[in-house]
Amino acid sequence: MQLTQLKGIGEKRAKDLSKLGIRTTAELVRYFPRSYLDMTNRMSVREVLHGDMALIACTLISVEPVRNKGKLRIVRALLEQGRDNFTAVWFNQPWVVSKLKPGEYLFYGRVQNYYDRISIINPTFELLDASKKLKGLVPVYPLKSGLAQWEVRDAIRRALEVEEFPSIIPRELIAKYALSPLADAFRAIHAPNSTREMQAAAERIAIEEYFVLIAAFKLIKGDRGEVRLRRYTVTEREVAAFEKRFPFEFTKGQQGAVRAIYDDLTGPMRMNRLLQGDVGSGKTAVALTGIFMAVKSGFQAVYLSPTEVLAAQNFALLQRLFPDYRVGYLAGVSTAKEKRELKEALAAGEIDILCGTHAVLQGDVNFKNLAFCVCDEQHRFGVAQRNTLSEKGESVDVLVMSATPIPRTLSLIFYGDLDITTIPDKPKERQEVSTAVIPERKYDDMFGWIRSEVHRGRQAYFVCPKIEDDEGEVTSVEELFERLRGMLPDIRFALLHGKMKDRQKGDTMSAFKRGEYDALVSTTVIEVGVDVPNATIMVIYNAERFGLSQLHQLRGRVGRGSEKSYCFLLVGSESETALERLNILRSTNDGFKLAEKDLELRGSGDFLGTRQSGKFLSEIKNLRYGTEAIFTAKKLVDEAFERRLNAETIRRIAMEKYESLKDVVLN
Repeated sequence: MQLTQLKGIGEKRAKDLSKLGIRTTAELVRYFPRSYLDMTNRMSVREVLHGDMALIACTLISVEPVRNKGKLRIVRALLEQGRDNFTAVWFNQPWVVSKLKPGEYLFYGRVQNYYDRISIINPTFELLDASKKLKGLVPVYPLKSGLAQWEVRDAIRRALEVEEFPSIIPRELIAKYALSPLADAFRAIHAPNSTREMQAAAERIAIEEYFVLIAAFKLIKGDRGEVRLRRYTVTEREVAAFEKRFPFEFTKGQQGAVRAIYDDLTGPMRMNRLLQGDVGSGKTAVALTGIFMAVKSGFQAVYLSPTEVLAAQNFALLQRLFPDYRVGYLAGVSTAKEKRELKEALAAGEIDILCGTHAVLQGDVNFKNLAFCVCDEQHRFGVAQRNTLSEKGESVDVLVMSATPIPRTLSLIFYGDLDITTIPDKPKERQEVSTAVIPERKYDDMFGWIRSEVHRGRQAYFVCPKIEDDEGEVTSVEELFERLRGMLPDIRFALLHGKMKDRQKGDTMSAFKRGEYDALVSTTVIEVGVDVPNATIMVIYNAERFGLSQLHQLRGRVGRGSEKSYCFLLVGSESETALERLNILRSTNDGFKLAEKDLELRGSGDFLGTRQSGKFLSEIKNLRYGTEAIFTAKKLVDEAFERRLNAETIRRIAMEKYESLKDVVLN
């Protein structure tokens, strides 16, 4: 049902909701709360730790007009609680000015306490009188475009009355495993009577969504046992000779991975293998050795990278290691003439190895004799994209790589079609990175030390979680760039973020690698594959906002050269929970241990939901549920397929999910 068909939803509110990606009642009931307010847990603003969320009853004294600061539009209000005065600050929400009048309110947001100046950032708010009607746990939704919490709550309440909640899970299995009705779960997630009821509802909805997802994977994967059509002629002696081209000796883990690939390529069945390895474990060297096996046997190979920066880096590496072979490069920044000439040469078999980005997936990119495909950083590509690439040849051998450690329990579900090889060790030359948690009071000491290191010729990364401070909860990368340039005028800073054009990003990264800049201020766009051996310092702002696995990926950008390297985790919140998580990162450099711990601490909802997945699991964004929900869904899917229950409906809905997986990312 369209929103405007719902009682109480006019054109204006429907337009505001559309800015949240909500256009139908089905999408509205799936807009889950980001948190819940316990209306009995009101706090004194003086008692709130810096960086923590708080519910505060107070008096609004005055509201300032909207103030522009670069791209930011800032609103400030003066608040009073007893004898304490503090401010509320909203970023890029000018509409709040028209919503606020002097009076008694409940504010809910993140509290900042800088040198005894207290602010609450981008808070939601309710008139105190109106809030008296709210009981128990009250949902809080992520908002924008002038909507108030009560408006979204009211719209969702109305949608729950008209929306139907059919389950794709067969009735026989719902009864057998005593699953609660899906409609009850949706009502409880938006209006829970208790934390326990909210958690049970989240788990039931997660089981439903994972059932569809895992069924889609099962259908996409198809027949694993495809018989090999082409014969590789490369010998073990030739492979060993190629390994000597690298300036290091392969570790036992790398040698084992190369052996697994060689056995696949010379065996009777087509290869379909996932190569997992921690940051710096040498996966790229293993993949290049696999490419050598193909081209030495007279076939073509392709190396697919997720970004222009990484593709250009891999292209340079391929040219250096394969001087006797023709290496082509295809990316979005290539000119029309370059693309046309390359595609003609590729189809004629005049290019042995193609290196590129998503541009390689285009329909007019054809190979004469493609045999070997490498997908670098597989979590950035969709299952369908991977299949598209492998279908550009006949019975193509596929090696997908991931440097984002996924707990083995989950990888067996999501990569169940692949043989999994893990490189557990790292080259002896690889530096251990010293990691420190830095509270705000020690920032000045850290900056002084960084300045001295830069003057010694070292380079640094400064990483910020967001591009624009839409939610006001973390520092904007553009604002941070300007602030750092003002604080450290003797350091040459460059700016890098995902909204820049590919050529601009590539030029900036290349200039940084050449030493034309001392420091790079960036979003997490640099987390994957960027290799600058002279960069020895990683500074991560609002580190408590990241999962442990992502922090570990960012830390892996340093320690790639011969100099000692350091990672500084800057915290906006010094709560016990935040510090406990970050101290785990200090204690180990093992990405797989960190992934398991991350999953344990945050639960599947965060690990594979809001922070890890992007579009991957957007249907269950903000839900909190345990890992057991995933395994329950897997068991239900296996039984449904085995017994052929509800087969046509499952296939139809799962294939719709398949279409949505084309741009999947796990990061």
